[in-house]
Amino acid sequence: MPLPEMFDIFDEQMVRIGTDSRNNAHVKGLWHQTFHCWVVNPSVGTGGSLLFQLRHMSKDTFPGRLDTSCAGHLQAGETVEDGVRELQEELGLAVPFEDLIYCGMAAEESRPAPGLIDREFSHVFLYTCDQELEKYRFQREEISGLFFVNIPEFRQLVSGETDALTIEGIVADEESQHVSREQRLVRLEDFTPNSEEYYRLLFKHL
Repeated sequence: MPLPEMFDIFDEQMVRIGTDSRNNAHVKGLWHQTFHCWVVNPSVGTGGSLLFQLRHMSKDTFPGRLDTSCAGHLQAGETVEDGVRELQEELGLAVPFEDLIYCGMAAEESRPAPGLIDREFSHVFLYTCDQELEKYRFQREEISGLFFVNIPEFRQLVSGETDALTIEGIVADEESQHVSREQRLVRLEDFTPNSEEYYRLLFKHL
């Protein structure tokens, strides 16, 4: 039987108070750390684009929604710098931590599913990359596709200035794993939720 994932646990002031399992952290609503990295492609669209991953339908939270380019939990004993491994695991990008731009930390609290309370200190980074979508080697077990979303248009969607936008990306067929281009009309509810504080932090650095 595999050992449970262990997280460092913090109080509301982000003072470390011990360790606990991933399951307990999410059931009891214990504060833990995550690493978020947004991939920015300045050459796609006017004003550049953000890379979003399409969450696999097998995910226990927010299946089929558009999510942060790359995100993951920090395990017990890991530093924020260790989070850069997520870029390699999820997107196939071997990136030195020094190439990332730090936006800051956002304290996020949500209830993504019945019986789950997710309290995260999210360390948010940017990484500039002009790679084409088809060249990403994304983690097929976790991610169904990748989409570019125009930054100015996404700002308008988040602020409520518009209620929908058209995005283009690639989606992998579940059976053949063949990747094909796809265009979608999406609304804010098609994205995983983030707080106003989180978006202020992100948009300030774009």
